[in-house]
Amino acid sequence: MKIKNVLRDKSRNAIYSVTPETTVLDALKQMAEKNIGAVLVLEEGRLAGIFSERDYARKGILQGRASSQTLIKEVMTSKLITVTSEQKLEEAMVIMSEKHIRHLPVVDEGELIGIISINDVVTSIIKDQKVRIESLESYISGNPYA
Repeated sequence: MKIKNVLRDKSRNAIYSVTPETTVLDALKQMAEKNIGAVLVLEEGRLAGIFSERDYARKGILQGRASSQTLIKEVMTSKLITVTSEQKLEEAMVIMSEKHIRHLPVVDEGELIGIISINDVVTSIIKDQKVRIESLESYISGNPYA
């Protein structure tokens, strides 16, 4: 299964973003409102970074920064790892596991087209495996149309 299938199947494929000048508090409010663990940081329409709950914990709280006075550009992750929509889902899972990250921006030919989370990956793999199991069970039972 390719990453583009995951993006297509996501119920809410909106890209939530902030700017580097957004305060951490405002970004956290957006994340809470949308029930997401990270927002992309866009500067003049291009991907500049990502801000996650982990960034907040490690670069904000633990360093004693006030979220109402700290700007996203001070705590965001700017060295991004991205994937393309044509890559296999398994590749994304390996990248997330090896790099210990939970979110991957999806970029095709320099254009941001979405973001996938570890939850998206796991959910898609489970769904795909369930379909395969049901298909095999139908085949084994001799009823391929069940």
